[in-house]
Amino acid sequence: MIMYLSYIAKERFFDTVHHDKLMRIISNTINDGDVISLIRKYLVSGVMVNGKYEETPVGTPQGGNLSPLLSNIMLNELDKELESRGLQFVRYADDALIFVKSEKAAVRVMKSIVKFIEGNLGLIVNTEKSKVSRPKELKFLGFGYYYDSKTDRYLLKPHSKSVQKFQRKLRQLTKRNWSVSLDIRMLKLKQVIFGWVNYFRIANMKTVMSRIDKKLRSRIRVIIWKQWKVPRKQIKSLIQLGIPEEEAKGLTFCRKGYRYIGLSKVVQRAISNKRLKQRGVPSALEHYLKVHTVI
Repeated sequence: MIMYLSYIAKERFFDTVHHDKLMRIISNTINDGDVISLIRKYLVSGVMVNGKYEETPVGTPQGGNLSPLLSNIMLNELDKELESRGLQFVRYADDALIFVKSEKAAVRVMKSIVKFIEGNLGLIVNTEKSKVSRPKELKFLGFGYYYDSKTDRYLLKPHSKSVQKFQRKLRQLTKRNWSVSLDIRMLKLKQVIFGWVNYFRIANMKTVMSRIDKKLRSRIRVIIWKQWKVPRKQIKSLIQLGIPEEEAKGLTFCRKGYRYIGLSKVVQRAISNKRLKQRGVPSALEHYLKVHTVI
């Protein structure tokens, strides 16, 4: 199945909400004049910019507790319009994806929906971000898409940029020159890994998680090796972990860099995956398999 989609993003949404249009939409549901008056006062209350007061004739105050609710009330009109047309879509805040079966249909839908957003809602569509494309070419909320020929469907995966950002964070937490205890390091890693995996749990990423675990364990082994500091301590520690003395000496005096140490079969035998798990090293793959949700 070939699917196209229209990706529509609003231009500086919170800054461009038309007060009168928003109040008219709210008034269709709320009959309490005091509530209506309070919302209006909130919208025109103004903001402080660099210590100076500025009026807000349009838009909703960014950071205000009420602004996300008001934005969804406004964009609920878009949801109803898309539903009335029988379109498949997903919207998060002011970004929306609309799914159709052909490029021609996507272009037609894009044109008519932009007209509705700007004409009926008084909002401005971001023409640079809004586009017609296939799902695999898009990043949305950190997710990417790939086509699965077995199910004849597009399925979710973490976008490559999201994975790269995740890996950069893990590298920061496993820097050799970060002078913290291994316990603190494990805690920080667990927080980052579990949070990231929980967010992307609906995606298919078993292979990615396995690859990340492998790199993480390699970096942790290097950290442990560095903590042994001197050759005598390194040899003694390897022997205590079951490595023959000659092998331990051969690795210690090989004069190879840390990258070689982390990938060394000797170090992998000594500081095995099982031992790392017992030490508290979190596994992205293991946690993913626990929380993965099929949609």
